[in-house]
Amino acid sequence: MGASKRVAEMIVLQAARTSGIPFVVVRFGNVLGSRGSVIPTFKQQIAGGGPVTVTHPDMCRYFMTIPEAVQLVLQAVVISPGGEILMLNMGEPIKIVDLAKDLICLSGYRVGQDIEIAYTGLRPGEKLFEELFLPDEEYQKTEHEKLLVVKNASHSISDKLAQTVADLLQSAATNDSTEIRNLIQKLVPGYRLKTPVSKS
Repeated sequence: MGASKRVAEMIVLQAARTSGIPFVVVRFGNVLGSRGSVIPTFKQQIAGGGPVTVTHPDMCRYFMTIPEAVQLVLQAVVISPGGEILMLNMGEPIKIVDLAKDLICLSGYRVGQDIEIAYTGLRPGEKLFEELFLPDEEYQKTEHEKLLVVKNASHSISDKLAQTVADLLQSAATNDSTEIRNLIQKLVPGYRLKTPVSKS
């Protein structure tokens, strides 16, 4: 999970706490066929004769279908009293390259003969593996088999969240990337931006 998503969770939980409105956070992975999904991109690349571009051969992500995602989000709203983070049981992660290979084959082509797969390399800050669980979090089952609740989610919210978010907005307005990283580190202790390796 990216740092910006974690900050967004904190903002929603804080809003639920201060407003009395039963806001709920639902944490899950990628939705197949949704806006921003890799599937439309892969289909376009296949239709154009390739190559299909994948960042890294070991890149893994969690996936679910649109109907499944919608159903579970609605279930989460019914189950939760508000002010909680619910996490969907996403099953096992899937390698992006395997997804690309399957799409190539389903389109009637042969991988490496008709359509090539090209590796483009990780972008700065991009992770090989998607993290749905954080090290200090405690999880508990709900009445729905595919929904878990994060019991101690609100414990890690900074008392200075509102001010830090205001400072973030100001730093974003001036495009001060160094200060943005410093502020995010205050809110998300495990946040570390990896410096991209320069190519010689």
